[in-house]
Amino acid sequence: MGILSWIVVGLIAGALAKWIMPGAQRAGIFMTMVLGIVGGVVGGFIMSLIGKTGVTGFNLQTLLVATLGALVVLFGYGLLRKK
Repeated sequence: MGILSWIVVGLIAGALAKWIMPGAQRAGIFMTMVLGIVGGVVGGFIMSLIGKTGVTGFNLQTLLVATLGALVVLFGYGLLRKK
């Protein structure tokens, strides 16, 4: 996937993660993109640990994996921001 695809997937995955995760996360559009892109990497890593294919291109599976990873990253981000 190209950088533009990662930005689009990151924006969508980050927005979905912020929508799913309860509570107020103070993150702007740039942080949402970063959260989603990092979430895609984290989600792909988690999927590879359990022996599955993670990020395969611009499709629904990639979006779901990136959203799962973004939820994990958002949870960690929330823990760090509380201190």
